[in-house]
Amino acid sequence: MKALVLASGGVDSTTCLALAVQRFGAAEVLALSVFYGQKHERELKAAQAVAAHYGVAWQTLDLSAVFAASDCTLLQGRGALPHTSYAEQQQSAPGQPVSTYVPFRNGLFIAAAASAAEAAGCSYVYYGAHRDDAAGNAYPDCSAAFYEAMNQAVQEGTGGHLQLIAPFIEANKAGVVTQGIALGVPYELTWSCYEGGDKPCGRCGTCRDRLQAFAANGVQDPLQYEEDQI
Repeated sequence: MKALVLASGGVDSTTCLALAVQRFGAAEVLALSVFYGQKHERELKAAQAVAAHYGVAWQTLDLSAVFAASDCTLLQGRGALPHTSYAEQQQSAPGQPVSTYVPFRNGLFIAAAASAAEAAGCSYVYYGAHRDDAAGNAYPDCSAAFYEAMNQAVQEGTGGHLQLIAPFIEANKAGVVTQGIALGVPYELTWSCYEGGDKPCGRCGTCRDRLQAFAANGVQDPLQYEEDQI
């Protein structure tokens, strides 16, 4: 194996997977999906469908026990999810993470992925953070500074055998979709909505970002929404 891709089943990680497959070939790519107690378990089914589409190996990991004490609204049994944009959510607490920020989630995922990747003989771990998620400190574990620090830790901790790749770290979500369209990414198989219902809600922060990204590219999101609000 050459690369492990953290695969959530969403737009960003699926585009990452497409890039890795293009670079190394399906036989050299491993997709890793994590259950962390999220309300939108539907994303795991999407990740499995995407992995099958590309013909890559797929593994899952249960890290839900780590977040048992968290009050993050993204987790099962917690409060209601906000149906506003991230910018609107941050107006009440400027510079603070949004309520759907899972404590150091990407740090934990990357550390686990690095272990799995090194065990599988990989040279690279891919994750799909982009600057829209880091804006205003909404998700601090998506920032360029976080990525650089984690990349250094991964390289140091593996004796230089492993490198962390975040191909969209300087891009916005519209830019991710632009690349994905060029790669022919099957966005109809992906799932982004935090609610995890039969159809994406169109109201939560991630639905709004996704709809705006497709609109910015002048294309229709292939998913049908309960309510389109962009």
